[in-house]
Amino acid sequence: MSSLVRLIPLLCLLALGACATPDSPAIPTERAALDGGLPAGIELVETVTAVPGELLIPYRKYRLDNGLTVILHEDHSDPLVHVDVTYHVGSAREEIGKSGFAHFFEHMMFNGSENVADEEHFRLITEAGGTLNGTTNTDRTNYFQTVPNNQLERMLWLESDRMGFLLPAVTQRKFEVQRETVKNERAQRYDNRPYGITMERLGEALYPEGHPYSWMPIGYIEDLNRVDVNDLKAFFLRWYGPNNATLTIGGDFDEAQTLRWIVKYFGPIPRGPEVKDPEIVPFSLPADRYLSFEDRVALPLLVMAWPTVHARHADEAPLDVLMSIIGQGSTSLLYKNLVKAGLAVQASTGHGCQQLSCTFTVQALPTPGSGTSLTDLERIVRETFEEFEARGVEDDDLERLKGQIVSGQIYGLESVSGKVSQLAYFETLFDNPNLMPQEIARYEGVTKADVMRVYRQYVKDRPAVVVSVVPHGQGDAVARADNWQRKERYIPEFLPLSESALTYRAAVDSFDRSIVPPAGPNPEVHLPEVWRDELANGMVVLGAINDEVPTSTLQLRIKTGQRDEPLDKLGLAQLTASMLNEQTERSSREELSNALNKLGSSVGISAGDDYTTMTVRSLTENLDATLDIALERLLEPKFDAADLERLKAQTVESIRQAEKDPATVANRARRLLLYGEDNAFAHPNAGTIASVSGITVDDVKAYYRDRYSSSIADMIVVSDLPAATVIEKLRRFERWAPTRVSASPTPSFPDLESGTLYFIDKPGAAQSEIRIMRRSMPYDATGEFYRARLTTFPLGGNFNSRINLNLREDKGYTYGARAGFGANDYTGSFTAQASVRTDATTASVKEFVNEIRAFAETGMTETELAFTQSAIGQRDARAYETPSQKAGLLSQLLTYDLDEDFVEEQQRILEAFTVAESRALAQRYLNLDDMILVVVGDKAAVFENLETLGFPIVELDVGARPLREAGAP
Repeated sequence: MSSLVRLIPLLCLLALGACATPDSPAIPTERAALDGGLPAGIELVETVTAVPGELLIPYRKYRLDNGLTVILHEDHSDPLVHVDVTYHVGSAREEIGKSGFAHFFEHMMFNGSENVADEEHFRLITEAGGTLNGTTNTDRTNYFQTVPNNQLERMLWLESDRMGFLLPAVTQRKFEVQRETVKNERAQRYDNRPYGITMERLGEALYPEGHPYSWMPIGYIEDLNRVDVNDLKAFFLRWYGPNNATLTIGGDFDEAQTLRWIVKYFGPIPRGPEVKDPEIVPFSLPADRYLSFEDRVALPLLVMAWPTVHARHADEAPLDVLMSIIGQGSTSLLYKNLVKAGLAVQASTGHGCQQLSCTFTVQALPTPGSGTSLTDLERIVRETFEEFEARGVEDDDLERLKGQIVSGQIYGLESVSGKVSQLAYFETLFDNPNLMPQEIARYEGVTKADVMRVYRQYVKDRPAVVVSVVPHGQGDAVARADNWQRKERYIPEFLPLSESALTYRAAVDSFDRSIVPPAGPNPEVHLPEVWRDELANGMVVLGAINDEVPTSTLQLRIKTGQRDEPLDKLGLAQLTASMLNEQTERSSREELSNALNKLGSSVGISAGDDYTTMTVRSLTENLDATLDIALERLLEPKFDAADLERLKAQTVESIRQAEKDPATVANRARRLLLYGEDNAFAHPNAGTIASVSGITVDDVKAYYRDRYSSSIADMIVVSDLPAATVIEKLRRFERWAPTRVSASPTPSFPDLESGTLYFIDKPGAAQSEIRIMRRSMPYDATGEFYRARLTTFPLGGNFNSRINLNLREDKGYTYGARAGFGANDYTGSFTAQASVRTDATTASVKEFVNEIRAFAETGMTETELAFTQSAIGQRDARAYETPSQKAGLLSQLLTYDLDEDFVEEQQRILEAFTVAESRALAQRYLNLDDMILVVVGDKAAVFENLETLGFPIVELDVGARPLREAGAP
């Protein structure tokens, strides 16, 4: 039976009406107007309603006279709204030599407009209890916010002001600051990260010179350096008109009122230049292109890439099936031939699709000690394709991917933001928000012959780009000698634009746009109704109903983790959990993975500091079968020696790679310095190379025998099923007998060398990592910990915090800076941190110190208190929407044994909080004399200046040990 037919009963639960047959048509209907008529200046384009037996998102689509497309999706299940404005402009619309503009403008759009002051956009949304962001890719840029539903008018005012009134507020000063911020983002996400520039090099080799995908959305630094503010304004005037935008709103709103606001705020904005869809121009490679580069990596990497089709091309779906067969998950051929065989620590495929082209990729990293070279990896990859051609396509291959496609669409309906994002994406790129049924149908229609045909057409004997990334000094380890070299970029002569060359479009309003619209009454927020039960073996079950989508999420938590490891067996908890994801006494990993994929389910076990957690996600219709697999993994692990050796090899390489990443090194040093080497949880969860190498199957079996018990386990369930039905399904876990588990001793911590700066050298690092920290109190939901977190909210807990505005918005030193308290039930800490420009390292430390010192003396101001109370007091409207959010609340209740009304108590504390109380807490916990500092960066570039700060400096190695102990000179 096909996965879609099998899911028809489930889909009926999603429909707004009686269930019909699977081939009931999904016919968009139109109506002339809402009751009372539509406002002038807007027309209804279509209405799509839920159809029994069909998976779709109901909506109404409108269009304003100025060309703005509006999509409205009502969902009254939570008192929130999600507002998304997507512009059909990404890096593919940029000119040669002016890369990065679309992403640059994503930053500029948050920096005020004619009627919105600097940083006001973030302040208004944060103060309202909302969240916001923006993203840029090759084809589109979107701006979105999720807020309580009383804030909708204000969101429309904000979005319309930056659509129609941005340029008067764009100054040279803002341009320079955001240019530095973009450079910091590139350094943090690409240049300072292992393998970070791989996709940039791949794109340069894959696409013809000048192709709009031949550069990344982040752009080239030299392009950003040479342009000026008028170039950016010209880019805005070309692409950011209402006729190139889609406004999508989902959530709890009144449609008639919303349409009136949309016409009021967006209607006066003039159309921009006409925009046509970009032309899709097929291209091919004349021959295999080999290129390589050296990087700060622990392992060499092989990437192979073939150009294929474009998004929603008829061949995209069968190519995705091919991708799944070759290299997705434990059932794939590359997993069998490389990973399970011990030749690679990772091997996978991808088929990334964009509006103009798709790329079929293979990535693999060889296992050290196996003798596998990049040359070997390439050969095995090519042999794997030959094996596929001889093997052919099996029924399971098709059913696996089809089950995943349908379940993925259903999981995407769990949040309003997920539904809005999908509607906006389909409308922006394909002029049709209602593509979900077509998406499912085209994957359901893939045949075995289709998959073989696309393999032969796009991959077999077709030229590829082959990239080798090797550690510094290992240039001879490449897959094959380079036969393609990066060309010097052709950059047209830069001709500065004058202000007079820009043609502005002025909007004429019939109201005073400078007045911030008032917010409506705060919505009434209800916590999820929680139910509690207990299984016969003593396991407590805490649950909540989520009946918006027929899915179930379960977390089985065992109170054991890295804290319980012997110091000579660091990494044992994580390895034990990983072994439970492998084969069982009855089934291979491949068989279990195959079954889960066909069900559209997932079962995964992972270990942290204090808990080992099995997370189960399932369509409710398939919950019984999924729980059977979960129970088999939990109670019948095989603990095969070959599986352990493979996992150990993967873990060792992840540890080596982590030592190449400055941010990871800084975080490791922070934990070890705060909590001490004698506490296992202070070390990375993966362990150390020495400890992991020494772990045996007997160690894993002993840890499982001694620490895995229902006597220290509980369950969290969020489902559309009633409690009684859930409990009946969970009774299968009662066969897990309770055993006695010894408690770990209370940890003790080292004395901090307060005022000391610890430095770790990362030669050539593009940025420096800064951490300033101290230990503090354990978690207390309604005590001093909660009050301390309130205190630091205006210091470093939001975008408009003192630290972030200083280091990012005023100075341009960083992509982002933050500070705050974190804790568990036995310890806590305060940490301030940022990744900063190398040349601003010392200046950034000074600014951190100045901000913390000033705040420690006075606490927050009255204005900051009001902002904190408003922001935190209103954010519960979006706190319990999704199953994962509800599960997080239940986890909090169980972990800290909280009363179910603790949120109400927190609200009372927040409302009564005072400036005087914040000052007392700041003086108690933010004294810099009690703190230590960590800086990870390029010693040759930053150390001499750091010495001028006056802190005693202790140099550490990447393992956070003093260099003198590590044997360094």
